[in-house]
Amino acid sequence: MKIGITCYPTYGGSGVVATELGMELAARGHEVHFISYAPPIRLTDSNHNIQFHEVEISSYPLFDHAPYALSLAVKMMEVAEAENLDLLHVHYAIPHSVSALLARMMAAPKRLPFITTLHGTDITLVGNDRSFLPITKFSIEQSDGVTAISHYLKRRTIEEFDIKRPIEVIPNFVNCDLYCRTPNPALRAEWAPGGEPILMHLSNFRPVKRVTDVVEIFAQVHEKMACKLVLIGDGPDRSAAEYLVRKKKLGRHVHFLGKQDRVYQLLSEADLFLLPSEMESFGLAALEAMACEVPVVATNVGGLPEVVEHGVDGYLFTPGQVEIGARYALEILSTPDRGRAMGQKARVNARKKYCANDVIPMYEAYYRQVIEGAAHA
Repeated sequence: MKIGITCYPTYGGSGVVATELGMELAARGHEVHFISYAPPIRLTDSNHNIQFHEVEISSYPLFDHAPYALSLAVKMMEVAEAENLDLLHVHYAIPHSVSALLARMMAAPKRLPFITTLHGTDITLVGNDRSFLPITKFSIEQSDGVTAISHYLKRRTIEEFDIKRPIEVIPNFVNCDLYCRTPNPALRAEWAPGGEPILMHLSNFRPVKRVTDVVEIFAQVHEKMACKLVLIGDGPDRSAAEYLVRKKKLGRHVHFLGKQDRVYQLLSEADLFLLPSEMESFGLAALEAMACEVPVVATNVGGLPEVVEHGVDGYLFTPGQVEIGARYALEILSTPDRGRAMGQKARVNARKKYCANDVIPMYEAYYRQVIEGAAHA
């Protein structure tokens, strides 16, 4: 198949999943065309089946902001015609599904079906700005296929938008061959020279991730036992986290790594992963940690209970209750094996439901279903 994929090329979960999907599809022999304003951050694969098409964003004196959605629609149509695409797969509803709808209309009478994958904030943010509801609902209903990354998000979408059409749940995934525990003694010695347990967090440091709660939990754990904290990522709340670290005089024990591409090489050094988010439609970072045999302490929100089984491969707590999060962290790290048994269960459960080898065929089957449906329309 020839597939056009559009996503935000940044460190958000939707862009990561879309990029990993494209690389997995290319490895299976499909021709993949990424269409966006910049190459996706995680696009490290040099597979000849992958091409990138840049959307040029022109500035017009008439507009305060460049009309990206329109430029994207034109580029989608041009790539579809030039490369004879079988379908478009857009990740994140706003504005990508609207652009795909315009591209499909411009490509007529040739059929150009498109699939919209909902990732979370494209749905939940509508609750904060209802002006987006009509266009988001319309683009979802006009899509040839719609998928959601969790059962929670499917239910939330149906409730928020009164959607009547079918929504397929295809979860996020990891490459279980790549995301596995491969210890690096030199790296561990750099972060924890005294052999202390390592707590880790990975995110885009946006307010919804509650990064300061990560620091608060770590501070409480650190009062009871020597340990280190590794923070991976960057974003608007990094300065607040750095300030809190300085305020609590924890600077010697906390490592800020910034944005990293090959996170699977870092997760293996963690003894515990913290994800105290206000909301997670799935919790991809938690899944990546679990695949690397790292137990997770996270919040019981959104799709996270579908990923983390409380008391088995991690613990779940209510957002903001950092004392409970710290208590769970101490319970794991105080075991003689530092939670290694729970981490091994995490790996087993991640492999059971979320390996790319099982999830990618679900996308391939759905692609064929949508293409055949479009042909008969």
